[in-house]
Amino acid sequence: MGVVKRFSDGSFLEYAKGNFDGWCVYVNTPNGLRRPPLDRNYFSFLQRLGAAFGFQRVYDDFVRVYDRTGNAVDQDVFSLIASIASGYPGCSLPVEQVFSILYLTMIAEENKAYTRLGKRIKRLGVHCLLLEGMPVNEASDFTRGMPWQSIAAMCQQRGF
Repeated sequence: MGVVKRFSDGSFLEYAKGNFDGWCVYVNTPNGLRRPPLDRNYFSFLQRLGAAFGFQRVYDDFVRVYDRTGNAVDQDVFSLIASIASGYPGCSLPVEQVFSILYLTMIAEENKAYTRLGKRIKRLGVHCLLLEGMPVNEASDFTRGMPWQSIAAMCQQRGF
């Protein structure tokens, strides 16, 4: 699919072939490194952001993006993300990058073959991290290997 989002520092995000499908998100740095983002890395950033600006605020901003996420990239959502990021003085670029990564990973979840959970899986992790105080490593991995029905029930209990 190629480049989906470019940032002011020269980094960019793209979709490319991964282990399972063509919806693997890759972060490309200005110095040429290319890697898929890891939940634990951007969850660590969200945790630090929440500690600095308020966990509920960061979660609410995430939900604004979540609510606008479908199964295709929408440039208007990147505009929303840039607007959200501008409200975090001193760290607007990393906020824009992390929220864009979350956005693209949620689109990927919506496009997974045989998905039952879609983007809700990402919201559950962010909810547990920011509102329930779950540690980063646990929030990023605790649903691994669980039946989708159990995960769906956890989402439903939390209202999404």
